[in-house]
Amino acid sequence: MIMSGNTILITGGATGIGYALAVSFIAAGNEVIICGRRKEKLEEAQKNLPGLKVIRADVTDDKDRKSLFDHVFSNFKNFNVLVNNAGIQRDIDLKKGTEELLSGPDEIKINLESPIILTAMFTPVLLKARDPVIINVSSGLGFVPAVRMPVYCATKAALHSYTMSLRYQLKDNGVKVYELIPPGVDTELNPEGRAKRNYASAGVTSSEFAAAVMKGLLSDEQEIGYSFTENFKKASRQELDERFLAMNSRWK
Repeated sequence: MIMSGNTILITGGATGIGYALAVSFIAAGNEVIICGRRKEKLEEAQKNLPGLKVIRADVTDDKDRKSLFDHVFSNFKNFNVLVNNAGIQRDIDLKKGTEELLSGPDEIKINLESPIILTAMFTPVLLKARDPVIINVSSGLGFVPAVRMPVYCATKAALHSYTMSLRYQLKDNGVKVYELIPPGVDTELNPEGRAKRNYASAGVTSSEFAAAVMKGLLSDEQEIGYSFTENFKKASRQELDERFLAMNSRWK
């Protein structure tokens, strides 16, 4: 990927990995736009990062997606990079039927449906752009699921599959497609679940992961992992199954 001179849209960019990527991309000489649902978080991000452009948008809402597309298309003529980062994670006990499954935000809609639809909306624009790029943020849990977060893990596995297909479909059209595969990162993701498990720190900061991403993009790695997720990309089925059993051994 060409690392400077881009105009980049990052969904869910006000906090966590999205914000860390915005910081890194701006430092590398890019124009960055972020979107998110929370106005106060967007304003805080813009205050802390001069030059950052912000748009309030809920990427699960059809009207907001259309408004987001129209705003980017009308105001950023050099737009050429889409980063699908927005997502949520929930602990769900499947033994409880629909009790927990339907009681909170829809992970499928946010984590999977939204990036697929946004990509479909922006791809015709990107096909005409200079050095176009699509970046999808999946997860190591899409390769080795944590049973406490079954729907989240399933959406990230599906996003990995979708990204492979997208990359192949666009391979002769000049659009580069990358997948970011973070390990556990210290973000606002699933605060209730982390508190319940006394999960104080993942040991990896957003900035640390973003730095690894920038190196991977510069080296043109199609799938960019970090720490143990770097091994997931080439692991055998047996190795992934063994990791699954070890990671979930305390689940009851």
